[in-house]
Amino acid sequence: MFAKSDEYLDPYRRAQARHGAQFPVTLWASPRSQARRFEVFTRLCQMKGKRVLDIGCSRGDLAAYLVGRGIGFASYTGVDALPEVVAYARGRGLERCTFQCGDVLREPELLALGQPEVICISGTLNTMKKNAQVYAVLTAAWAATGQALLFNFLSDRVGPEAAPQVGAVRRFDTLRLLDWALKRASQVAFRQDYFRHGHDATTLMRKTGGTRL
Repeated sequence: MFAKSDEYLDPYRRAQARHGAQFPVTLWASPRSQARRFEVFTRLCQMKGKRVLDIGCSRGDLAAYLVGRGIGFASYTGVDALPEVVAYARGRGLERCTFQCGDVLREPELLALGQPEVICISGTLNTMKKNAQVYAVLTAAWAATGQALLFNFLSDRVGPEAAPQVGAVRRFDTLRLLDWALKRASQVAFRQDYFRHGHDATTLMRKTGGTRL
């Protein structure tokens, strides 16, 4: 059952009140670090010819990244709960991309939009303070995707020199998340090597029996 609280959106609402639809509303440190996460997604999962659903798409930066690098996805659907950033994403005029306003915690049916073959969740989990919300979203996304689920999160298995993560976002129990994935998929890829000290982690879960990604 999905938790109904949307407190996880409050940090984004505050950022939007201060910055509008400009980059800081994403809560990422920089466009460079955001692009690095997107690069890891595309290296782990072949999105060419696929129907992609992006949960927590914000300004449509993942869509712009895919288009800018010539990754020929079949379609892209972005979902975000903030109407202002969805309007910004729509205004970018990205080909084969549509954007929908909604909160998957309240409207799990959004996970079926576009009949996704690949579902991406980048950054959206980081402000969820309740584990029940995190696992509800991941479980529903895994059920909804036709072929693969990609998600990233802030890892708690960081090096001793890593800065503590405080405030709006938190670190997650990395081994628990990996165990959750491995209990549901035999084909799992995991990376925590793309930022210094292992700051961030990315997991790919692939369903068997379909086209290899």
